[in-house]
Amino acid sequence: QVQLVESGGGLVQAGDSLRLSCVVSGRALGSPTMAWFRQAPGKERAFVAALTWSSTHTYYADSVKGRFIVSRDNVKITMYLQMKSLKAEDTAVYYCAATWRGGGLRSEWGDYDYWGQGTQVTVSS
Repeated sequence: QVQLVESGGGLVQAGDSLRLSCVVSGRALGSPTMAWFRQAPGKERAFVAALTWSSTHTYYADSVKGRFIVSRDNVKITMYLQMKSLKAEDTAVYYCAATWRGGGLRSEWGDYDYWGQGTQVTVSS
């Protein structure tokens, strides 16, 4: 039984930084591919960043390249999203996701089997 628990969301001003965390428990065998998605009001869920746990290969949406960094801690079993130079358009509910299907990096929400509860990030301008 896999559980993903997110934290770190909040209200910040444009230009500020914020770090989101996703703690993994009840892990399946092998290493997952994990990702961050976000959903703004009135919009579809959008891919943000993905990471392969074992090799730490990463992939980013164009809208966040150079500003966001996805990483993981193999001791704490936690994935992070370090967000810098935040913009008003980054405002959304951010979701952590994981899959043990294999196949490397994935960027579509339907490819992921486990999800966190979501954490709200609000960036004021």
